[in-house]
Amino acid sequence: MNDDELWAAIDAQRLRTADLLATLTPADWSHRSLCDGWTVRDVAGHLTLQQMTIGDVLRLALKHPGVHSLNWMIQTSARDQAALPTEQLIGGIRGMVGSRRHNLGVTPRETLIDIVVHGQDLAIPIGRTLAVPPEVAAAAASRVWECRGTRLSKVFKPVPYDGLRLVADDIDWSVGDGPELRGPVLSLLLLLTGRRVVLPQLDGPGAEVLQRV
Repeated sequence: MNDDELWAAIDAQRLRTADLLATLTPADWSHRSLCDGWTVRDVAGHLTLQQMTIGDVLRLALKHPGVHSLNWMIQTSARDQAALPTEQLIGGIRGMVGSRRHNLGVTPRETLIDIVVHGQDLAIPIGRTLAVPPEVAAAAASRVWECRGTRLSKVFKPVPYDGLRLVADDIDWSVGDGPELRGPVLSLLLLLTGRRVVLPQLDGPGAEVLQRV
């Protein structure tokens, strides 16, 4: 995807996510998400923070003094934002549409991963469907695969998919070598980012390997 296509995909997912959030009940907002220890509201709060500057990071550190890891910063900032009114959370996500700013230290491709994966984190547990075009999920999955073993991968819960060949059955996309793990590319993306909940959607010899570990 070129830059224009990438940002168009990010904007589309932001709008889809905001539209979904606007339909949720209070019980939906407090429901557990796919992120361990996070509610749907916490995830929505996190998604309002895709344009943090160095000043924002410093203000967060001053508000919560101590030794800070990247995951700590992500969790704390999300929960701070989650305290905002529902309408402000939805408006914050909509308000980024059309902007090409992104968080310090990442690229727009990480911004795409963030909105796609976290959109599923909040939709799946409450039984909602949040559409993601296969080519968009494939672009995000390719970036996750490229970043294995780097600092960017440390935000994901590890899944032992190394030694497997991941093959999408809804688009021409595959990575890796070994026993084949086949399924929708969005499910493969969620697996690559540590969401084992998608295992029932995947099949092949690789699925049997993962079921045993």
